Amino acid sequence: MTEHPDLAGLQRRLAEFAAARNWQPYHTPKNLVAALSVEASELVEIFQWLTPQESARVMDDPGTAHRVTDEVADVLAYLLQLCEVLGIDPLTALSAKIDRNEHRFPAPGPDDTP
Repeated sequence: MTEHPDLAGLQRRLAEFAAARNWQPYHTPKNLVAALSVEASELVEIFQWLTPQESARVMDDPGTAHRVTDEVADVLAYLLQLCEVLGIDPLTALSAKIDRNEHRFPAPGPDDTP
């Protein structure tokens, strides 16, 4: 059984990959955000003209599933690289954001009606 890699390990691999190719000078926050946006747009493109029902079944087609998986990986790679460059712990940032959202958007109580 394959172990799931941890975020720190993935960030280290991404940094090593970039360093081996001398790409660090190009991995500025501005460039990483632009690349992240491009990759997110490529993910959107896959879903652009699908109906909600078709989008729910997108992983049923092996070719489309492969494309979706690759684009998700690209988005995550650039996001992790951006976090590394800016010194953001993505899991801590997400946890804090969920905490804030729980306070901003409390769940309705049993007596609340929609």
